[in-house]
Amino acid sequence: MHCIEGYKSSLPHEDTIIFVVSTTGQGDTPDSMKVFWKFLLQRNLSKHWLEGVRYAVFGLGDSGYQKYNFVSKKLDKRLSDLGAMAIVEKGLGDDQHPSGYEAALDPWMSSLWSMLNQINEKFFPQGPDFLIPDMKLIDQPKIHITYHSVDKVDSQSSPNSDLKWIEMQIERARSMSPGKFTNDKTRPNCFLKLIQNQRLTRAECGKDVRHFEFEFVSSTIEYKVGDILEVLPSQNQAAVDSFIQRCNLDPDAFITVHPKEMNNHLLHTHTSANVPIKLKTFVELTMDVASAPPRRYFFEVMSYFATAPHEKEKLQYFASPEGRDDLYQYNQKERRSVLEVLEDFPSVQMPFEWLVQLVPPLKTRAFSISSSPIAHSNQVHLTVSVVSWMTPFKRKRSGLCSTWLAKLDPEQSIYIPAWFQKGALSPPPPSLPLILVGPGTGCAPFCGFVEERAIQNESSATAPVLFFFGCRNEDGDFLYRDFWLSHSQNGGVLSEAKGGGLFVAFSRDQPQKVYVQHKVRENSRKIWNLLTEGAAIYIAGSSTKMPSDVFLAFEDIVSKEGGLPRESAVRWLRTLEKAGRYHVEAWS
Repeated sequence: MHCIEGYKSSLPHEDTIIFVVSTTGQGDTPDSMKVFWKFLLQRNLSKHWLEGVRYAVFGLGDSGYQKYNFVSKKLDKRLSDLGAMAIVEKGLGDDQHPSGYEAALDPWMSSLWSMLNQINEKFFPQGPDFLIPDMKLIDQPKIHITYHSVDKVDSQSSPNSDLKWIEMQIERARSMSPGKFTNDKTRPNCFLKLIQNQRLTRAECGKDVRHFEFEFVSSTIEYKVGDILEVLPSQNQAAVDSFIQRCNLDPDAFITVHPKEMNNHLLHTHTSANVPIKLKTFVELTMDVASAPPRRYFFEVMSYFATAPHEKEKLQYFASPEGRDDLYQYNQKERRSVLEVLEDFPSVQMPFEWLVQLVPPLKTRAFSISSSPIAHSNQVHLTVSVVSWMTPFKRKRSGLCSTWLAKLDPEQSIYIPAWFQKGALSPPPPSLPLILVGPGTGCAPFCGFVEERAIQNESSATAPVLFFFGCRNEDGDFLYRDFWLSHSQNGGVLSEAKGGGLFVAFSRDQPQKVYVQHKVRENSRKIWNLLTEGAAIYIAGSSTKMPSDVFLAFEDIVSKEGGLPRESAVRWLRTLEKAGRYHVEAWS
């Protein structure tokens, strides 16, 4: 198994190769694949270049995004164009499916094993359906944990308030973790301190949306409007303690964690991974024990360590293709945490190595920044919906990070590790006309856009801005109402006098539902005029139906106002997208 990053030269010499590819953003090519994809697109590669090479492609996609499994579809076609032969039809995994990727993966793998066996029986000497008994199937964990004597551990004690100490602990733990932390998520870019926690919605509206303001307490990071802030949430201490107790672990033990096959070069490259850390600290900073549900393989490994026959039988069933739907009802639908699963199967005692390998990694949470650095020096703002819901069995669930943030008190002076990333919404120049669509918390980045444009407008004339916002009720969840209204009046950047406009859809304030796409269509002529003047479209919000519904609305406008057939209108908008004038940032 190889990472696709850097893999290319040996491709024509392979006999059989299987690609598993994911997507990023709205279905775009992930960074790790860009070099490989550029290599495949070279014009000097002939249609016979991969003759004799057999391949299979499985895509990890999300049908909520516009470019559903776009990368796997492109890769499959390109490999075929270069002469390679597909073993089976490409598999399209969908994270929106009730059973997740496994719904497509199980039948695809069954077909793949069968075809591989037909091609060469040496792949499966005992047949593709042969099951290796007992523990031989899972082999050994891929990581090794070393326990260090306390008196031999370098004592580097420091007060909890020492930022350098906290940063070192985070980097040390996350450098050791087998979790895939992309974009260097080991050492934080900076630390933030909460200075304001303001509820934006009324209690009776059924939604809790917060406005958070943070100050930089370490180095100040230069960011731009449209950028993303990622924060590492703290886990519930009681849950961490319960997990450690349930697994019979020593919270005060000092450990180092390494891949078993790590070579000496890599071992010395990550010096922070060589310094022992407390087991409890490692769990707190790297293992999501009480929020994320485990994957199916976790249940399979658990089954080998179950000593109670009825537990072993149930775990084996959950891990089988036949038990996939019941596992979905038990695990994903109820969003059971690792801790809850372990408590449901008390006879299971998994070695810590397996837990470290299989417990979902504690990931940073990403939020669109809702401030302009020009307007708020040394600060960064977020607009966050506090996630909570009821499961089918009436168990209350809540989002780890949003709930943690909502409970923070500015008086507590808690330091929050943070990372800044470039977002999908590139900052527009003052001369660029803007059409912004941001229902719900999708309005967050556009707070920064409008703030910045208002400051730019003080020194020189700026281009018009149309903003389309949507919510349920005018009185309940009209986020930043006074802010938007102030900029739509008295010559503000959203005012008609400036060629702009503020258009709000209240979906539940009348018998018929009204959404942002309806308001977009109502302003067809105004939008078309701005588009012909070179305007850019920015869309932010939920990834479910909103982005595609809004795209259809723009499609209608281009077709109607431009006098174009539907197919030509779609091509016109795709050209706009390629030119960097149609931006979408959506989240599930």
